[in-house]
Amino acid sequence: MTWTVRQTRRFARQYKKLHDNAAADVDSAVDVVRQNPAIGERKKGDLAALSVFKFRSGGQLYLLGYSLDDDVRLIYLEAVGPQENFYRDMKR
Repeated sequence: MTWTVRQTRRFARQYKKLHDNAAADVDSAVDVVRQNPAIGERKKGDLAALSVFKFRSGGQLYLLGYSLDDDVRLIYLEAVGPQENFYRDMKR
């Protein structure tokens, strides 16, 4: 059984601002997470509900933040962006 993917409003706004080549890399990262949701690194503290999958796009490290709902097999895409200030922005 496959996982369903949903976008949050924050993710949609950040995704819309990406360049086309970065957006294509995000799409492939979402497919990787859909196949194996446990691949991301689980965070601690304030962001305990968040898992992060790291990938490269154009020589820069990007992070894909998501949360899981195991009961209905749903992946919520929370945020995407470069590593710089990613966690600070997620705490807001």
